[in-house]
Amino acid sequence: MIRGSDKLKLSYKKLSVIILLIALIGTITYVTVNNTNKNKSALSKKMGLKAKPKQKVKSNKNDEQTIRTFKGINLIHNDKIIPTLMYHSVADGQANNSAVVPVAVFKQQMQYLKDNGYTTLSLDELYNFIQNNKPVPEKSVVLTFDDGYEDSYTNVFPILKVFGFRGTVFVIPALTDKPGPYLNSKQLKEMDKNGMDIESHTVNHEKLGELSSEKQLDTLTQSKQMLETMLNKKIQYIAYPFGSYNNFTVAEAQKAGYTMAFTTNDGWAGKNTDILLLNRVFVNSLKGMDQYVERLNNPNYK
Repeated sequence: MIRGSDKLKLSYKKLSVIILLIALIGTITYVTVNNTNKNKSALSKKMGLKAKPKQKVKSNKNDEQTIRTFKGINLIHNDKIIPTLMYHSVADGQANNSAVVPVAVFKQQMQYLKDNGYTTLSLDELYNFIQNNKPVPEKSVVLTFDDGYEDSYTNVFPILKVFGFRGTVFVIPALTDKPGPYLNSKQLKEMDKNGMDIESHTVNHEKLGELSSEKQLDTLTQSKQMLETMLNKKIQYIAYPFGSYNNFTVAEAQKAGYTMAFTTNDGWAGKNTDILLLNRVFVNSLKGMDQYVERLNNPNYK
């Protein structure tokens, strides 16, 4: 007969054996994993391979810290709509091209905005106005520039800096750093750090309305990723090239990670349309200041 004290001693012995077995298994596992990692490291060095560090992408979109607080100004909420102006090129020498605004005319337009108390909004601020009902000044306007022509850097950027205005350039990343009249990555980085927002315009300026859903998702996703890699920030906004879209576009833009998108449909931007199908106001260089002023002040302009 085994006495109680003997049973207790046996239990302690069994427990000790179990603990030793667990410790032994843990040691063997650690040594195995450690040796495997060392072997991988040695193999990588032998083959000349380097571990790729994870790229950190800044996320500053829709962050309340990036949104200005407007004090002492009459504010409006998202039951109102805002003119989002659509430019393409600002340059001299193309007097008959409606999409190319002469430099002197552009200065005159910006002077009008300044003299009449307009506030230029970033796309973050427009997004928060529409989506989150963050108030903005009553006289607000958004300045957008499609295609990423080099004159956005040489002409637009310096003028906006003088007036203290903000603007957004929608860029075709496949044309960046290539021969032609387009911005290079150095210019884009400088602009992005100094009050100009750089956003997507698809990889190759495709007409989305003529593409399948799969091809749309491909160019929407790739252009976003290319710009994020170049600028080290999140890209969440896009303008559809030619204003072209079809029944797939909104769903594919959402899948690609965009939260707001622009068409070329005439009108002011706001909750009156889908946030991925926002209207814009075309700035026609062949029309005078009267039309410019009307389109800024009358949402029912002709």
